[in-house]
Amino acid sequence: MATEGDGRPALGAALVDGVEILGRATIDGVKEFGYAAAIFFESVYWLAIGRRWRQPVRMSSVVSEMMQIGILALPIVTILSMTIGIMLAIQGIHTLRLFGAESRVTVGIALSITREFAPLITGILVAGRSGSALAARLGTMNINQEIDALRVMGINPVRFLVAPSLIAMVVMVPLLTFWGDLVGLLGAGLYVGIDLGISLGAYVDEVLTVTSVGDLTHGLGKSIIFAALITLVAVVNGASVTGGAEGVGRATTRSVVQAIAAILITDMLFVFIVTR
Repeated sequence: MATEGDGRPALGAALVDGVEILGRATIDGVKEFGYAAAIFFESVYWLAIGRRWRQPVRMSSVVSEMMQIGILALPIVTILSMTIGIMLAIQGIHTLRLFGAESRVTVGIALSITREFAPLITGILVAGRSGSALAARLGTMNINQEIDALRVMGINPVRFLVAPSLIAMVVMVPLLTFWGDLVGLLGAGLYVGIDLGISLGAYVDEVLTVTSVGDLTHGLGKSIIFAALITLVAVVNGASVTGGAEGVGRATTRSVVQAIAAILITDMLFVFIVTR
């Protein structure tokens, strides 16, 4: 067929190629989502009946993961949570001062930290720190055929490798979020006291007045979802590693990016649903 001067055949070919790429990416995404769902339910399965089959999830592994995910992350969570609290206090006072309402800054600080910033910052930190480490570990084991070796020995890789990390994430991320709530509110209170001359006791009383149990559980509930997302994204990326050390690096980077994107999108949907 002759090529027309306006280039329509070439444009059609490019359009077909674009649709094909989009279709393949969609199929890959659905496969990964299905694999993540299967991993989640298999982990729950082993948690529920593993002991009956004499293959329980090892508590020593769970405790070790808790140490890595939670205890060792306390310094960075503390620093960033306090920084976020002070930043909110500075910006809140500056904005409300335009309306002469800077004394009401405590309301915005308390609700913003407990409902949004503490779970969000904690989730992002854990995704970058512990999620990437999990993806790299599983990717390295996959390349070295250690996961295949576990199957040969009759050890289920999900029970042995994934379930302890999932339990540790689901337990420690909410605890880190609660700690972030306390530290963030403390940092904000210290700055509010310096700038507005409000005592720390009065600040605490006002925080307790404006903050309800629902506000606290809102943030903690989201952190549980974030914990599961971080674990599943890391496992999916670690299990799909190919290409040696370079592949591990790509999977680790992809894991962090996908986990943070999943956290932000889930946060938006969660807030939209619970505020209707």
